[in-house]
Amino acid sequence: AIESFRDITDRKKAEKEIRQAKENLEKTLDELRQSQAKLVQSEKMAALGQLIAGVAHEINTPLGAIRASVDNIGTSLGEIPEQLPRLFQILSQEHQRAFFALIRTASQSRPGLSAKEERKFKRSLRGILEEHELADADADADTLTDMGIYDTPEDFLPILKHSESPLVLHTAYNLSRLQKSAANIATAADRASKVVFALKSYARFDHSGEMVPADLEETIETVLTLYHNHLKHGIEVIRRFEKIPPVRCYPDELNQVWTNLIHNAIQAMGGKGTLEIELFQKNNETAVVFKDSGKGISEEIKSRIFEPFFTTKAAGEGSGLGLHIVKKIIDKHGGKIEIESEQGKTAFRVMIPNSQ
Repeated sequence: AIESFRDITDRKKAEKEIRQAKENLEKTLDELRQSQAKLVQSEKMAALGQLIAGVAHEINTPLGAIRASVDNIGTSLGEIPEQLPRLFQILSQEHQRAFFALIRTASQSRPGLSAKEERKFKRSLRGILEEHELADADADADTLTDMGIYDTPEDFLPILKHSESPLVLHTAYNLSRLQKSAANIATAADRASKVVFALKSYARFDHSGEMVPADLEETIETVLTLYHNHLKHGIEVIRRFEKIPPVRCYPDELNQVWTNLIHNAIQAMGGKGTLEIELFQKNNETAVVFKDSGKGISEEIKSRIFEPFFTTKAAGEGSGLGLHIVKKIIDKHGGKIEIESEQGKTAFRVMIPNSQ
C-alpha cells in the first residue's frame, strides 16, 4: 500500500511538471508570436518612414492643383458677369452657335500635352489664322491653344472675324477655364483621397490575429500607390492581374511582403527600368510574381538572401531583416517564396494556398 501511494504521488508530480512545462512552452510560443508581430509592425513603420517624403509629395501635388484651379475659378467668375450680358447683345444666333461649339470643343480637348507639343500646335494654328488674314493671329493662336483647341480653327472663323472677337474669345476662354478647373479639382481630390486611403490601409494593424478574406489586387495597389512617387520618374509598371476571388490571409502582413519586394526592385534597378507584377491562380494556390530589370542576384548571395541580418546594402540603408520577415510571413501562410535571377532580370514568386 505504501509503494502504491508513492507511485501515485510520483505520477501526480510528473503530471504537474508536464502541465507546467506545457504552460511554459505555450507562454514562450505566445511571446514569440507577439515578438514576431511587433517585428513585422516595426519593419512596416520603418518602410513607411522611408515613404513619407514621397507620400507628402503625392498629397501636395493634387493640393497644389486644387489651389491653382480655385484661383482660376475666382479670376474667371470675377470677369464673366460683366462679359456675358454684353456678349449676347452683340452675337447673332450664328455667332452664338459657333461660340458654344468653341466651348464644347475646349471641354473635350486632350489634357497633358508637353510644352514642346503645345508650341508645335501654336505655330500650326498661327499659320492657318494668318492665311485667313486675321489681324491678331498670334494672340488668337495663344488663346486657342490655352483652351485646348489645336486644329480645325476654320470652324470658329465667324467669331474670330467678329468685330468684337477679343471679347468673344476671352469670354469663351473664361468659361472653358471654369469647366477645366472644376474637372482638375475633381481629379486632384480623387488622387489625394486615394493616397490617404492607401496610407490608412497600409498603416492599419489587425490585432485579431485571424485570417480574413482579402482582395490581393487591392493590397498590391495600396503599396503601388504609396510608391508612386518613386516609380513615376523612370520605372514602368506592367500589371498582369487575373481576376481571382478573395484569398484568406493576413492582409496587413502581406502588405509588408509587397512593400519589401517592390522596394528591393526599385533599388535593384536604380530607379530606372521595368517592374512587372503578375497575379494568378494555379492549381490550389494563388501566385504573385514580381519581376524587375535590375542587375540580378549572384548565386552565392541568392542562397543567403532570406537569412536574418544578411544584407548587401550600405550601412544605414537596410537592417537585413526585410526578406527574412517576408519569408516568415509566407511561412505563416503555409506558402512558399522562390527566387530566379540572372543578369538584367530577377523574379520573386510568392505562392499562397487558397484553402487555409
